Amino acid sequence: MAKLGIRPLGDKVIIKRVDAEDVTAGGIVLPDSAKEKPKRGLIKAIGDGKLLDSGERSKLQVKKNDEVLFTSYAGTEVKVGGEEYIIMDESDILAVLDS
Repeated sequence: MAKLGIRPLGDKVIIKRVDAEDVTAGGIVLPDSAKEKPKRGLIKAIGDGKLLDSGERSKLQVKKNDEVLFTSYAGTEVKVGGEEYIIMDESDILAVLDS
């Protein structure tokens, strides 16, 4: 796998959105303009953890390659090497999906 080219700091994570569905459950094909941005994605990188008052770092609850659900307006969208990612706080992640 190629290097990501961006490294999150603290309790930040970098997420790659999963592709939006092209067809509804009823079989209707959706154009790009009608697709809702998915609120799930794969974690591509994680920071070192939040710096605590004691000087230690807290451990993140998520790990690389976890599939997660996140809030609608979470994070900041960035484009690196032609790929789109979202950088967000770990607290914006709602759940980890079990495989």
